[in-house]
Amino acid sequence: MSENQVTLDLDDAGLAQGLPRPQHELDGIQDVPFRPVQFRDNDLPTALERAAHWLRDTQQWLGEPVDVIAVHLDYDDRSEAAYYELKLLCNEEDLAGAPIAVRDRH
Repeated sequence: MSENQVTLDLDDAGLAQGLPRPQHELDGIQDVPFRPVQFRDNDLPTALERAAHWLRDTQQWLGEPVDVIAVHLDYDDRSEAAYYELKLLCNEEDLAGAPIAVRDRH
């Protein structure tokens, strides 16, 4: 075993306990590779604003820019669903707080 192990404080979903979570009830962090962080709304500018707010909060918490691998925009035209689905595909290590743990180790 390596002496340079990093200890992460993760919840049951593998996300850092201190990671800012999207605040709106339609938004959330999904449990698939590249951790899509989803923002849903009938108004695209509103979904984009919430995504930007979450990115700023998370960047401040992380202490560095969040590694966003891709941005995916889709729509759901079912009458009961929010029309726009904006997803930020994020690096799992960032959402687990690995950069914080590495800095704290030193």
